[in-house]
Amino acid sequence: MEFKLRKWNETDLESLIKYADNPNIAKWLTNRFPHPYTREDGKAYLAMIANDNPTRVFAIEVNGEAVGSIGIVLQSDIHEKNAEIGYWLAEEFWGHGIASKAVREITKYGFQTFDIVRMFARPFSTNEKSQRILENAGFSLEAKLKKAIFKNGEFIDELIYAKFRFEE
Repeated sequence: MEFKLRKWNETDLESLIKYADNPNIAKWLTNRFPHPYTREDGKAYLAMIANDNPTRVFAIEVNGEAVGSIGIVLQSDIHEKNAEIGYWLAEEFWGHGIASKAVREITKYGFQTFDIVRMFARPFSTNEKSQRILENAGFSLEAKLKKAIFKNGEFIDELIYAKFRFEE
């Protein structure tokens, strides 16, 4: 399935709300990603990322519609050569290889655009699909933090996957 990464814009608000308001997406993300996902949440998100330069958060577009998001969070202080990636994709587009390709694309972009040497992601240990996405994009498991996540009333192990610039 074809997709492209592009900058978010205000006209994406309706599709953002449509696809982000899904408990099957929210359950795999930090609590900063709300559920239900409201119009106000969507407006706040688009306003927060509107002035990024260079762009750090991209819409995942399929058939002219924003159906997910992927971004880079630059780290600071002693971690300044690192960046975390985060992503979500509308449930109806799962299983088509879009997320793995989007992770590969954002990783390449991150290494070319920012002065970083390591990119990492922190999926829940219970999210096997996200682990496969990262592995398919060339990331390797570095660590397992036992019971580091408390989500929906339960403790979950957190995994750390990483990829280095020299592995590109």
